[in-house]
Amino acid sequence: MKAEELRKLSSEDLNKKLIELKEELFRLRFQLQINQLDNPNKIPETKRNIARVLTVMNEKNS
Repeated sequence: MKAEELRKLSSEDLNKKLIELKEELFRLRFQLQINQLDNPNKIPETKRNIARVLTVMNEKNS
């Protein structure tokens, strides 16, 4: 997910995306604990996407 794509979204859509990404991170961490995670690189990727969403949200608020 690119920051350019996120900047086109409304703040309501950004909130929905943030909630979706946090839920995905929770599921990935759970799968990691029970050894069912196929690609452990998805965890840092999801964290980066959360950071991107938060950055764009802060840009829109200021």
